Amino acid sequence: MRLLYSIGIFLYGLLLRILAPFHAKARLMVIGRKDWYLRMKQSVDSTQKHIWFHFASLGEFEQGRPVLEAVKNKYVDHKIIVTFYSPSGYEIRKNTNLADYVFYLPYDTARNAQLFLDLINPAFAIFTKYEYWYYYFEGLHRRSIPLFLVSAIFRPEQIFFQAYGTFFLNILSFVTYFFVQNEESVRLLKEYGIRNAGLAGDTRFDRVIDLPKHRKEIPTITAFVDESLVMVAGSTWPEDEKLLKELLQRFQGYKLILAPHEINEAHIVSILNLWPAALRFSKMAEYDSVTLMEAKVLIIDNIGLLSSLYGYGQVAYIGGGFGVGIHNTLEAATYGVPVLFGPNFKKFQEAKDLIAEGGGFSFVNGKGLMDRFEYLQNPTNREASGKAAGEYVQQKAGATPIIMKYLKNANL
Repeated sequence: MRLLYSIGIFLYGLLLRILAPFHAKARLMVIGRKDWYLRMKQSVDSTQKHIWFHFASLGEFEQGRPVLEAVKNKYVDHKIIVTFYSPSGYEIRKNTNLADYVFYLPYDTARNAQLFLDLINPAFAIFTKYEYWYYYFEGLHRRSIPLFLVSAIFRPEQIFFQAYGTFFLNILSFVTYFFVQNEESVRLLKEYGIRNAGLAGDTRFDRVIDLPKHRKEIPTITAFVDESLVMVAGSTWPEDEKLLKELLQRFQGYKLILAPHEINEAHIVSILNLWPAALRFSKMAEYDSVTLMEAKVLIIDNIGLLSSLYGYGQVAYIGGGFGVGIHNTLEAATYGVPVLFGPNFKKFQEAKDLIAEGGGFSFVNGKGLMDRFEYLQNPTNREASGKAAGEYVQQKAGATPIIMKYLKNANL
């Protein structure tokens, strides 16, 4: 099975190189890993003490950020090395002041893992939620370097727990300790003989509870909002946008701040086809005050604002629920607003919890969205749901101190 895994990694890298001339993301992944060893060797001082953090993408970086900040503050004599798998993380956070070095993670081959670990020789490594790379995990284990998984979550349908998943289950045996999000994950791991796991919770709560305190006030958006009711739709995809178009045709008293997941020009044009009179955030300086006040839809065509934008809304819509899964609900819930999302939320504990607490609402089609939104037009209902969402976030914070206490007791 290890041979098949290695062949799969090779073929994936080959596919990216084939796609690179035609696909922007693939091109970034290929370019970012080109001559990685030479660039790392020239910049990383192997005689220094290092701590390695790996994040799949931007979402995992924000999720693990509280732990990264706490570790950086505690281990001041160590250099922090951050790696990303995806361009969505690396390209946006490559200059973060939370790390001394930021790289793309080289493809998971035996040779790459050996060279990489020889270069950085970390005191310990921390991965957030996802990504289990055989050769990196095995290499850390063989060198007796502690490896921790934070905000991990496991479900019976994952490949580790299938009859054909023995190889992948073995990858988990290389982990020193799992800090998991829920009791179900603890029980599932124990069923398969993995007892080095404990309930810590999700570090995203520690990240988002402070967002309202540090929210950016954006004068042009404030002028756009004026005194209107506002829905903020974050990380939307085309199917989400079609439903929102129908929703706003019925509830015309609302303004919409729309932050699509993909901000390439083709996607922005498709949104403008739905709302020809929509404003673009990148052109806000060109609009006069009357235009800002009279407009109904504002398209956020850049990155980095979404966590502040939710503070402008009375209701939040989270995209992705008609694709592989919903995006971050907590960035909205922390502002004490009701959260709406599509049907693909089962993999997200916080979404299920928000529904149970009355702060989140799911729907499977346009009629369901209309019904949920109609319910929230009653100010009493909307206020109660928003309060439930905000209180849920506050109650779930505290994973980072648990993790840091473990690291302290382990004398790392």
